[in-house]
Amino acid sequence: MLLVANAEAWPGFPTTVEMLKAGTDSLTAMVEGITKVEAEPRVRSVGYGGWPNMLGVMECDAGVMDGNTRQIGAVGAVPNTLPVAKLAHEVMKKLPHVMLTGEGARRFATETGFSVDDVLMADSKRVWWERLVKEMTPEQAAAFPDTPLAPLLKTITDPERVRDTTVWLSADTAQGIHAATSTSGWAWKYPGRLGDSPIPGAGFYADSRYGAAACTHTGEMTIRCATSRTIVLAMKLGYSLGDAIKLAVDELNELTGGFLGGVVIHALDARGNHEVVNFQCEGEIRYWLWESSMPEPELRPARTA
Repeated sequence: MLLVANAEAWPGFPTTVEMLKAGTDSLTAMVEGITKVEAEPRVRSVGYGGWPNMLGVMECDAGVMDGNTRQIGAVGAVPNTLPVAKLAHEVMKKLPHVMLTGEGARRFATETGFSVDDVLMADSKRVWWERLVKEMTPEQAAAFPDTPLAPLLKTITDPERVRDTTVWLSADTAQGIHAATSTSGWAWKYPGRLGDSPIPGAGFYADSRYGAAACTHTGEMTIRCATSRTIVLAMKLGYSLGDAIKLAVDELNELTGGFLGGVVIHALDARGNHEVVNFQCEGEIRYWLWESSMPEPELRPARTA
């Protein structure tokens, strides 16, 4: 068994490890671990600890993929819902669709027994408004929210530098390779924005025959390059894990125009290898690793591309 997740996974990673040891299927175990991350206020890029959009509304995204069947469940811009990874899992299990968004996703959440959650912390609301009002004239502030948002977005450009998520990849004893993600998205984003986290092929992809990949940070870039699918497809075509990631990094590096930033790639192959690679992100990037031969999970540094 193999479990890889980014550093923000710490609240739920031990839970998933224990569930895997007990024989739980790895996709369910990852979703349970992510649920703890979503509820942890100290994780400032996922769930309750995340930041709202420009209107002060929390919109959360998530995705899951079963690498055995390539079934996918995804939800985007979901209001009033904390365990969105669980909701995405329900989409995969109960609907003929792949993705639900916005109020439709919230309706499905209600139909399947999810509570209506207050997902915006009071302190996050305070910081959101204090930062936003700095960019507005008194007239704009008085008229808010009936004021153009796009010019404000260009000046704020994510002041907290929070463009992260939580991404999890697993390989289990049944030779299944799976992926799961969850995020509150880009802080101060334009309402309705989706990053890569709920987008199959961009933020996550899994195929048990070859491997899996998931990305964090600048989702606009990995959407443009279909980064996760690129890595898995390259392995299908015979690339090694390292060469598949290099191909994906080269594609990211070729992008021009638009919003450009850093990306962290997490990937594993069907042979039990894994790599986490930092492409142009500032500071040290770390990730969690657990293999069945290890007594405890380890927090390791990512490789720099």
